[in-house]
Amino acid sequence: MHRQRLAVSVLALAALLALPACGTVTGSGSAGSDGLGPSTGSGSGSGASGPPLTGTRWGVESVTVGGQRSAAPAGAHVEIGADGRASGNYGCNRFTAEVRLDGDTLTVGPGTTTEMGCEQDIRRFETLLSRAFSGKLTAAATDSDLTLTTVNGDTVSLTARPPAPLTGTRWRITTLVSGSTASSLPAGTEDQAHFTFGEDGTVHGTLGCNSFRGTAEVSGSTVVFGPLVTTRKMCPDPGMRLERALLAVLDGKRTAYRLAHRTLTLTAQDGKGIAASAPAEEEEEAQRVR
Repeated sequence: MHRQRLAVSVLALAALLALPACGTVTGSGSAGSDGLGPSTGSGSGSGASGPPLTGTRWGVESVTVGGQRSAAPAGAHVEIGADGRASGNYGCNRFTAEVRLDGDTLTVGPGTTTEMGCEQDIRRFETLLSRAFSGKLTAAATDSDLTLTTVNGDTVSLTARPPAPLTGTRWRITTLVSGSTASSLPAGTEDQAHFTFGEDGTVHGTLGCNSFRGTAEVSGSTVVFGPLVTTRKMCPDPGMRLERALLAVLDGKRTAYRLAHRTLTLTAQDGKGIAASAPAEEEEEAQRVR
């Protein structure tokens, strides 16, 4: 039950984003142009200087329950379409739902989620988010940031995220996938493995211990990796375990890829795969400066 209520609630926040940035009310209680309920703003439900409600990726940053803040898993987000249906991912499982907006109060409709096996920390976050997104929510927004508050004073923080291109992005590996099961990286290896596709058909990065370089031919929805050239350092066990898992997906393999805004998944023919996320905007800016 928590999974389903979470999926529905997360969508709600996307609907609310339009609200605080709206400006002068011009509607008279008729259905809004986004199909989410009464019109509360001038046209599209977006602020003059903020991103539009529809077609924008809203990243879930954190949830605060009982005064304790929990950071969201990488890739947690919500998107809402012009048809009033929302979809997203809260770090492991995907979801869809319908939402209805009335002034600055959100009513959440029924939704659905996938049921992938997730790590304990992600399941914990799902439970927190599910509870925070039950009942009525109110919103306060500044520019591209949104805070949703429950009747009990718990909050959810979100930020609008621009899409990331496949090439030139430093993709940080966040998850290992085996069939329908997603798992976190070995303890102590978080934030260490990453890769970047070049415009010239190359790929380079680090496996968490050793650096690597090779070729990567992108065609349609597949990437064909050539044999990788790596350094030969010996590292502690967690790093080597991660390296072996990544080589099983990348080294000389044909993989299917899916790019969804700022999340990239690569899946080999045997069902083993990885998920990676693009860095936040401030990290991208720091990388450009370096």
